[in-house]
Amino acid sequence: MEPYRVLLVDDEPDILEFLGYNLRKEGYEVRTSLNGKDGLAKALDFKPHLAILDVMMPEMDGIETCREIRMVPELSSMLVIFLTARGEDYSQIAGFEAGADDYVTKPIKPRVLISRIKALLRRYRTDEALEGMSVIELDGLLIDREKYMVTREGKEYQLPRKEFELLSLLASKPNKVFTREEILSLIWGDDVIVGDRTIDVHVRKIREKLGTQNIRTIKGVGYKYES
Repeated sequence: MEPYRVLLVDDEPDILEFLGYNLRKEGYEVRTSLNGKDGLAKALDFKPHLAILDVMMPEMDGIETCREIRMVPELSSMLVIFLTARGEDYSQIAGFEAGADDYVTKPIKPRVLISRIKALLRRYRTDEALEGMSVIELDGLLIDREKYMVTREGKEYQLPRKEFELLSLLASKPNKVFTREEILSLIWGDDVIVGDRTIDVHVRKIREKLGTQNIRTIKGVGYKYES
């Protein structure tokens, strides 16, 4: 099996060397970059399965780098983990709003980071197996997993990976209420720790982008796609 490709972007050479060593030891193909601007260029060339971005960097910080990555169609399925020394809720929410899949605080424990990476990549492999097998069509909404494309009322949308997965999940069983626990387990995985507001942020962004009110909040329980 082809090794997973990982891109490390951090302005501290010692961290790049430390993480690069540990990831290569696990069998990953690794490239590194010292800033977001160069990291974006390398992502376009390297096409990594996963990028690890430091939040605080000169020139282009991790949040902006992630936003730029999510605007490139050929990088839309790439996973993103943020590294940050800040533990505040704001930093975490800002990261997920930019399109991140997970978030790890410094100082970094290699075993913890590698565990998070493995959990995300297991989901990546599962999703790859499902691509091309599922097309959901519902009330003017068409979700094509092969093309990773959403069409609503004739207009095409390319959503970030987690927004796409969340919309696909809810639309796969119209009118079924998915609990918050189900959504977190199915979309983010049991091994990934995310903030309480993560689902709310993703649902809000889907509603805004698609201009749809079909996704209903069931207070105290979860969400459903109402047909």
